[in-house]
Amino acid sequence: MSLTDKPAVFADGIMDASVHYGVARITLAQLGPDGKAQPSGQLMVPLVQLPAMANALAALVRQIEAKLKETPATAAAPAQPAAAPGEATPMPGAFTFGSR
Repeated sequence: MSLTDKPAVFADGIMDASVHYGVARITLAQLGPDGKAQPSGQLMVPLVQLPAMANALAALVRQIEAKLKETPATAAAPAQPAAAPGEATPMPGAFTFGSR
């Protein structure tokens, strides 16, 4: 099976999180046309797996930060203007980590 066989959910953030019967239920959110958060899906993770998933996401953030530091903004996204002092560096268009 490929990943294209699985549903994809876009999320801007987390609306709510709770734990019931050993399962963390995380309600994902995306901004609607009115700029307000709307539920976009629910991620359900067994509590025993939650630390490993959180660590994997934290590692991904560290990898992205390292990639941004090593890739000059002009080489990664030549069509975008450089960030002004005090602003965040523009994110490169695309890059992949892991075994994909």
